[in-house]
Parts: sequence; structure tokens; C-alpha cells
Amino acid sequence: MRKQQDIHTVLIAGPGVMGASFAQIFAKHHYQVYLYGVSESSLEKAKYLISINQKTEVEQGVLTAEESAALLGRITMTTSKDCFPKADFVLETVSENMEIKHAFWAELTSVIGEDVVLATNTSGMSITEIAKAVKCPQRFAGMHWVNPPHLIPLVEVIAGEESSGEAVDTIYDIALSLHQKPVRVYKDPTGFILNRLQYAVVREAFHCVEMGYASMEDVDSVMKYGLGLRYACIGPFETIDFGGIDIFNRVGSYMFDALCNDGGVPQLLREAYEAGKCGIKNCNGFYDYSEGKDKLALAKRDAAFIALSRALYGKEDT
Repeated sequence: MRKQQDIHTVLIAGPGVMGASFAQIFAKHHYQVYLYGVSESSLEKAKYLISINQKTEVEQGVLTAEESAALLGRITMTTSKDCFPKADFVLETVSENMEIKHAFWAELTSVIGEDVVLATNTSGMSITEIAKAVKCPQRFAGMHWVNPPHLIPLVEVIAGEESSGEAVDTIYDIALSLHQKPVRVYKDPTGFILNRLQYAVVREAFHCVEMGYASMEDVDSVMKYGLGLRYACIGPFETIDFGGIDIFNRVGSYMFDALCNDGGVPQLLREAYEAGKCGIKNCNGFYDYSEGKDKLALAKRDAAFIALSRALYGKEDT
């Protein structure tokens, strides 16, 4: 099984929002990248996203114009499956659909070397279940990133039932080579760690709005200017240590019972979906992104992430 130092050419399968960012990340750190998509239109969208991201990084001083141009030169966009056998490492980010993932992995692993380490970027689907379509599943594991992955450093490396420790270690080392902050996740839990925490917060956020406790704007402000600022620097267990285990135990005696424990999708989220709202991707979400506001929102978000990342980790880790 190949180690990180043996990997030079990477196949990114799926040129969506995440795949477009992955291509930039790997190319930035001098990997040769094939960005594979099933249609030219999907690759054109990826090219557009990459251009926006690169413009922001150059404007923010993360990269020089020359470095950005060299980065782009290391990315080959293609609809041809001829690139499959050329890869030293594969990161899949196709649709969150088990049938589609199974079809992709069955086809790819029929033509790629058995020593090539493989990873899926699923947000929470079972690694063990996806691996059922993979030839030699011991070289397969999860590699879950956070959007936008070119700016947020966390990577969850998830072991399925068949994943070998060697494969997990290689994927972990690949993340380190990209200046990311990887963590290992075992037992293949639904949602892994990040999404288990995120959806607990999302459920309570919708509950606060649905109960009339606060507006969406003010709930977002509570997170951005309170919890989010704190958790950018220290995690929940560190927060408890700083605040006092005795205090959290005392407050927890009445707070945990007061929290929302409803199952299923929150009503406001379900209604927005049924109304055709997809957020910034179709300029129609809980906020208005029409008439160019989407580009402004993305630029503002990315500039904030870059500034925060520099403050926390220094320029080289952005």
C-alpha cells in the first residue's frame, strides 16, 4: 500500500463545490491533479468556482498571482476515465447517493492498482457500506472535509470496518502534507464527529426560532459573536475546564432537559427545501443572495476565514 511520500498524482472525482476546492488544495501543495467530472458543464462550474477562490486568495495575499497561475497549471480537468489508472491516490466527492457511489467505486477499482489508497468525502454516509463496492476495501477510508475546505483546516479520517490502520495513517499523512488539521474517527458513527456536533446545534437553532425566542439573524449573531468566537480558540471540553466542571454540572442539571430533543428535520428547514430554496447555490435561502449578493457573500466569508486562520495558525496554514 502506498505511503504519502509515494503519492504524486491525485484523482479528485466530482467537480462540485468541494471537488473544486480539493483540486486547488492538492495543486497548491504541488500534487498533480486530475479533476474528473461526468460532463463538461460540471467542469465549467468548477472552473468558475476555482477562479473566484483564486481571486480571493491573491487579493488577500495568501498566494501571489504567479503562485496561483502555477497552481492552476497543475490541475487537469477531464471527462475521460483514462485518468483513473494514473492516480496514486483517489478522493471521491460524487453525489451523496449510495447507488452512485457504489457504481463509481466498482468501476474505478476494477482498473486502478491494488496498492492505491482510496478515500470518500461523504458527509456522513457509512464508510463500511460504501466500501462494499470497493475491490480490496482495506485500502479505503473516509476523508471528510469542511466547506470551504481550501480555508478550513479540519479533516476527519474515518475508519470503516474493513479499513486498515495503514490506509488510515496514509490518509492522515496526506492531510498533514496539505497543512490541514486531521483527526482520526473510529467505529464509523453516523455523521462522524463534526456533523454530530453541527446538527445538534442546528436542531436547537431552529427550535429557538420556531419557538419565537429569537430571529434567525439574532441566532446567527449569538453563534458568530459568542459561541463561534469561543470555539474557534478552545473546544467544548476545554471550555468546561476553563469555566469549571462544577458550574457546567450545576447548569447542566436544568439545561439538558430544556433542550429540544425532537427527531426528524426541523419544520422551517423542511419548508425552505420544499419551497425550492437551496441557499447560496441558487441565490435563494434564508437570506437573499440575488443580483450578485452571492459573490459578495462568498468573498466576505472567505476573507473572514482567511483572517481568522492567520490569527490562529499563522499565514502558512491558511
